[in-house]
Amino acid sequence: MLSLSNAPHRGGLTKASGFFFMMVPKDYSGDYREDCQAFEGENGLENFVGFMTAADIEKVLSIAKSGSVTAYVTAGITNPATAGEEPPHWRPGTINIALVIEDGLTVGAMANAIMTATEAKTYTLLKLGYNATGTTSDGIGVFAFKGEKEWAGTATELGINIGRAVRQALEESLRKWEETRRASDSP
Repeated sequence: MLSLSNAPHRGGLTKASGFFFMMVPKDYSGDYREDCQAFEGENGLENFVGFMTAADIEKVLSIAKSGSVTAYVTAGITNPATAGEEPPHWRPGTINIALVIEDGLTVGAMANAIMTATEAKTYTLLKLGYNATGTTSDGIGVFAFKGEKEWAGTATELGINIGRAVRQALEESLRKWEETRRASDSP
């Protein structure tokens, strides 16, 4: 598939066999390039795009499907931030969104899909009472076959499906993340 992402491992525009979410410690300060490469090799993966998170992936991963779109989301929001404002002191907490789209897209449509997914993320955060547009370390990637579909904005069927899948998966992942935080705070 073609991938367009800001992922730390094989980000940008590339051909990818898939993607992975890699869990790192909350105080992670390693060499992300080296660590992602090692993770890929240790897990028998080749040409994968890699995202990193300090959230417990097994507990927070949420998947939602709408039409031809499947959203895979891991969320932790201990460092909420608002675009255009000075960020808070950095603490681990990332929202990762990987969208697998079964339609054939142009690169422009992939960029449009990222925009639509980001809008859905921001809406979901505000709806749930987080005064933030995201976190300081969010990751997003779109995975699709190269094709002719040129648009993925909010007025298109594809964009509506992106919004629905992202909103559902993010809301579920944040609920799970809040539950893990409450459980870890309990004596």
